[in-house]
Amino acid sequence: MRNTRISDIVKIMDINALKPYPSNPRKNEHAIEPVANSIREFGFKQPIVVDKNNTIIAGHTRLLAAKELGLTEVPVIVADDLTPEQVKAYRLADNKTGELAGWDFEQLDLELEELDLPEIDMAIFGFDPKLDDGTSFFERENRDGAARQEGNDEYNEFLDKFEKKKTTDDCYTPDLVYDTVADWVAKEYGLDRADFVRPFYPGGDYVKYRYAPQSVVVDNPPFSILAEIVRFYCERQIRFFLFAPSQTLFSVRSKEVCCIGIDADVTYENNACVNTSFLTNLESGGVRSAPSLMEAVDSANLENLGLSKGIRQRHKYPPHVMTSMQLAKFSKYGIEFRAGLAEMAFIRELDQQKDTNSGIFGGGFLLSESKTAEKVAAEAKMVATRAAMEEANTKRWELSDRELGIIRSLR
Repeated sequence: MRNTRISDIVKIMDINALKPYPSNPRKNEHAIEPVANSIREFGFKQPIVVDKNNTIIAGHTRLLAAKELGLTEVPVIVADDLTPEQVKAYRLADNKTGELAGWDFEQLDLELEELDLPEIDMAIFGFDPKLDDGTSFFERENRDGAARQEGNDEYNEFLDKFEKKKTTDDCYTPDLVYDTVADWVAKEYGLDRADFVRPFYPGGDYVKYRYAPQSVVVDNPPFSILAEIVRFYCERQIRFFLFAPSQTLFSVRSKEVCCIGIDADVTYENNACVNTSFLTNLESGGVRSAPSLMEAVDSANLENLGLSKGIRQRHKYPPHVMTSMQLAKFSKYGIEFRAGLAEMAFIRELDQQKDTNSGIFGGGFLLSESKTAEKVAAEAKMVATRAAMEEANTKRWELSDRELGIIRSLR
């Protein structure tokens, strides 16, 4: 056995200096986007390993993900102590050993239960709730006899965390929503809807699809391979207007592609609700908003769900009124407040609300003048406390001299 070397030094290298191994047997197309999302979220924590000629031994997917993110430099370890035979063996061993690990399902369930990071969607890292045995936590619980409990919202919400996430990879856009988008595209760009094509039907193959010179792809593609699809169309100069998830809209970048951001939740035919935006090469690259498209898609989605559009009315009560939600927020922000029975009177509605089919949801209390003054002071303290908590949990970033130079170079 050769001596174990632990002195390899991580270097920062130009991404263009690295050479993919042309005969790499590991396929990685579907891993690129999750790895890119991981690097974006957590940073480049695992260096690429290359031989003395800068040919990649381990890290082909990380290299492609780095290019996807537009990185120009990456951390690298040069394994210049290995012979050509050892390099070949290490490359295969690195690919294979990762497949041999399994899951401790009970421990995994505990880890997932404790994971409470609403700002991080684990699905973007390729974390499929379907585990090695082909089941999800929820399915195993049902198989073992644990079902949802009627009325136990807390328990059922816990089970919801482990259900397989619904995506748009395996569904079809509702006709009403699609027609709304297609009509907007036709009007916005002066196109004929007869030229619109939809290659992403169930079982379809967008690569083998026969595109005519005048074809315009207006469709909802599988989001998991969206970057790959965009590259395919750009390389072949095929026009497109594609649905895309708003959260990762900027992960697909190209000088030929315009990112159109709208804040429209779309419920697809498999009941997956995704905040949706769009990518297109029908106009020059860049970013833009589209209020008219947002309005149209939002209305179409609500109509498809059988809902009417409207702005939820908010209620603002006089300071003398205490609601249960106000009281609960005092506790949330560490504010002490107390009122006795002689200092308050229960009401279900204000006199002004009578005959209006409205009232105080859950009821409320009229407070005495002294308790009202305490409540007003408590609310002011709560606002200040909330602002302080938000500030304490805010990481503020500054622009570097390099970034400032980039900004000055822009028109």
